[in-house]
Amino acid sequence: MDTKAKILVVDDDKEIADLVEIHLVSEGYVVRKANDAVTGLAMLKADEDISLAILDIMMPGMDCLSMVKKIRETNKIPIIMLSAKS
Repeated sequence: MDTKAKILVVDDDKEIADLVEIHLVSEGYVVRKANDAVTGLAMLKADEDISLAILDIMMPGMDCLSMVKKIRETNKIPIIMLSAKS
């Protein structure tokens, strides 16, 4: 059975999240998207098969660093921080 790795993308900018998803899906990954940290944390808790998180650095509400701290309380998955700022 061929299982594809699941990646969680958390970004409040829908266009960026969609673009990241397009590229990851074209490489054979399964993508789960959330538009804020609270939703992303809930998705991560609900799906133990997520193997990587890509997080926007500047999100409204809970920021990326706070989200990373919450993730690290229970999970050791790799995390990539993404920024659209120049």
